Amino acid sequence: MYRFITFLKIFPVAALACIFAGCAGFTDDTVVLRVCNWEEYIDEGGWDDDEAIELSDGRVIKGEDAMYREFEQWYYDTYNVKVKVQYSCFGTNEDIYNQLNIGDTFDLICPSDYLIMKLMHEKRLEPYSDDFFDERDENNYYIKGVSPYIKNVFEKNETDGEPWSRYAAGYMWGTSGIVFNTDNVKTEDARHWDILNDRDYYRRVTIKDNVRDSYFAGLAMDKSKLLLSDDFRNADNYGERLAKEMNDTGAQVVDDVCGILKDIKDNAYSFETDSAKADMAAGKVDISYQWSGDAVYTMEVAAENDVELNYIVPDECGNLWFDGWVMLKDGIADDTAKKHAAQAFVNYLSRPDNAIRNMYYIGYTSAIAGGNDNAVFDYAKQCYEEEGDDTIDYDISYFFADGDTDAKYVICADPKSRYGELGARYPDLDTISRCAVMENFDDEAYERINQMWIDVRCFNIKDIF
Repeated sequence: MYRFITFLKIFPVAALACIFAGCAGFTDDTVVLRVCNWEEYIDEGGWDDDEAIELSDGRVIKGEDAMYREFEQWYYDTYNVKVKVQYSCFGTNEDIYNQLNIGDTFDLICPSDYLIMKLMHEKRLEPYSDDFFDERDENNYYIKGVSPYIKNVFEKNETDGEPWSRYAAGYMWGTSGIVFNTDNVKTEDARHWDILNDRDYYRRVTIKDNVRDSYFAGLAMDKSKLLLSDDFRNADNYGERLAKEMNDTGAQVVDDVCGILKDIKDNAYSFETDSAKADMAAGKVDISYQWSGDAVYTMEVAAENDVELNYIVPDECGNLWFDGWVMLKDGIADDTAKKHAAQAFVNYLSRPDNAIRNMYYIGYTSAIAGGNDNAVFDYAKQCYEEEGDDTIDYDISYFFADGDTDAKYVICADPKSRYGELGARYPDLDTISRCAVMENFDDEAYERINQMWIDVRCFNIKDIF
């Protein structure tokens, strides 16, 4: 998928990327739920028999049909109400934002962090009902199973004085960082963002072809000395200061980042949105700025070609990103039946076995830890647990446990997995501590940054004079 949005003042008509459900077979008592999600971002079923996942408790997980189709039957069996899901897809945050602005109507969509903030600021979202947060309801899988860490992020952070948790339910999450070929790249070099314009790796680097992610990398490079300083790292309010620095849109800072990104452009093999996964696996490039979910896929494919790749979040900082389900006010339109179905859809996807299905199918990491159901952690252990003396204790209790470190959420893992798939799926606490969320910018900042991006990406005729 492509996790970016530029908010340029250009709004082309964006066609839906895929439509899986039509209107046939509706009756007057059928609730129609219009859902729009990223491309290839939900289990679409059709698993082979050898793909079935057997958990330690004997449960077998397998995707038979598309999950949104199975939801229809589950909803009827659970609530005795017929629902028809009109499921469609978008390719970028920009696409879905533009579709909303030209009048397309959906009930439930799954945008990224800063678009969620923007839609909150524009008062376009329907809040989740109080009933959605009632842990006594056995069907409220989201509130019972969302990771304590993700829950805390959503509750602590606010837009215009309102917590994100009131309007968004986490779906997938991760970090952004550097994927690199261990045979051709020094690990120490990959630990810093300036590897992207290191001339020792000329034309062996790719960077994201979108303003938000590229700006984040450039900002980290511009502020590298500060971000690595002991005074900054040891400050009591380090997390708060890190978030402020990594969302700096001051005019001078934007100019400085513009120069850095131009240098990267001269050094890079390409600016890309999806091609780096194949380019890394094929050995065309050795270094790629990627989202953690794409990093997992890239490492898996490369391993099949006997190419060893690692993933690392640079020492300066990383981006903590998430995609979440939000209800649109224009779509729900005070329809209580539709709102109930939308919230039930989120809960169904949050059931631990369904969270595992989605993780297996799309390669990204669910925001669901499972609560009292250990299925998600059991799946992680099944994927990454190793036996032998040469293992490390990889602690991910911050994600699964509500409170202090819990030994039952420690995986005995291959030391290499810290920078492999396990580290990409579940970064350790040290990595998480130096990550910041990219926030929504005001209109003035967007205009300044978008103009910077045009200067970076487009040919400047003044350069020939």
